[in-house]
Amino acid sequence: MKHFAISVLSVFLFPVLVGAHCEIPCGIYGDEGRFDALLENATTIEKSMNEINKLSGESEKNYNQIVRWVVNKEHHADQIRDIVAQYFLAQRITEPAEGTDAKAYTEKLVALHKIIRTAMKCKQTTDPKNAQTLRDHINAFQVLYNAK
Repeated sequence: MKHFAISVLSVFLFPVLVGAHCEIPCGIYGDEGRFDALLENATTIEKSMNEINKLSGESEKNYNQIVRWVVNKEHHADQIRDIVAQYFLAQRITEPAEGTDAKAYTEKLVALHKIIRTAMKCKQTTDPKNAQTLRDHINAFQVLYNAK
């Protein structure tokens, strides 16, 4: 009984932050909302890159602000990777039935992998071209995904 009480208390005292989705079939989250979030994160990454580049070019650098923009860029790239992994890969993209063509499935996996890799590149650089490539990959995946 003592362990049960501790377990119950820990749920309330140490809540876990939920990422892109709670991974139960609640029906609350929608695909369009996830795509909107992906694109919003990509736009935030691009804004962060532009601010980092601008602040880094000033003669008197405000390192505090530069660091804040770097952290912001990293956070939004991680959010993209979380949505891709937790929502699309874990819950929405399913293996094709045995004996059926896996081409569409493979195309979706490749598209999601491109998103994850480009989000990683956005963490490594401040080149806004990477943010645009990320946005392009998200849009390309959305077309594949909506074709079902």
